[in-house]
Amino acid sequence: MLLTRALLLKNEPAGTLQSLDELFALANAMEKEAADRYSELAEEMRAQDKDDLAAVFAQLAAAEQEHVDSVTRWSLSRRGKAPDPALVRWDAPETFDDETMAEIKASRLTTPYRALAMAVRNEERAFAFWSYIAAFTGDPEIRKAAEVMAREELAHVATLRKERRSAYRREHKERAGEAAAQVDAGALESALAARLADLEARILGRSQSRARELREEAELMSTRAAGFGSFPAALQGADAQTIAEALTDAYLDGAERSDDPARLELLQMLAERAIARLAWLRSLEPAVGAKAR
Repeated sequence: MLLTRALLLKNEPAGTLQSLDELFALANAMEKEAADRYSELAEEMRAQDKDDLAAVFAQLAAAEQEHVDSVTRWSLSRRGKAPDPALVRWDAPETFDDETMAEIKASRLTTPYRALAMAVRNEERAFAFWSYIAAFTGDPEIRKAAEVMAREELAHVATLRKERRSAYRREHKERAGEAAAQVDAGALESALAARLADLEARILGRSQSRARELREEAELMSTRAAGFGSFPAALQGADAQTIAEALTDAYLDGAERSDDPARLELLQMLAERAIARLAWLRSLEPAVGAKAR
């Protein structure tokens, strides 16, 4: 069990808790950070006119704020005072993944299901953290309080898993009608090459040269990727960044699942080039990337 907990955490806790006051302070800081992160994502999604995702993150932020209030009430009932931020002696554990946060902000393909999947992982890490604290503290009061926090986080995980399953079923139902019209990665690379040609005609200088290189590379990759993957045919009409992101995800996922050495080598090569391509497209001005159709 402890091995599982350790694997969920990116790093072991940076210190040990010496008192209940410290525990309440740290718990408060962790829940507040979660509320702030989700609020940040909600604002970002609203700025991108992704109202469905903004609603999901706003709901998550509200839930985390309830957790903040709950910790405050608990501290008041046990210690007669609210949590004191000054008692947090070391950085809170990284239950949030900064890379995932950045990916969600930049992604054109994030869905409510993906958002909730991230939230589940965050709560699982928080559960692992409090389980770790409970297992290794020598203070019975701290152990009991940490166990309560772990159970709370596990309850949050269960709730979010249900919401994630509901989101998956909704998205699966929406995609069911797309099953009859599918294309492979080769066709999608060809569509991306066409978008890159449009982009090449509209920009100048080094960016134009890079667009030309990527267009030529996509044309070559369309042959290498022929027969791989299955994508909604409608994706061929998307902008360059959306197509590039879908291909990157597919190559990475395919490489992770492949047990054939030759296929693995091919998919790793395609993924490496696709990652660099997507990074470049994301580095362009948003208006330029959005018009690359």
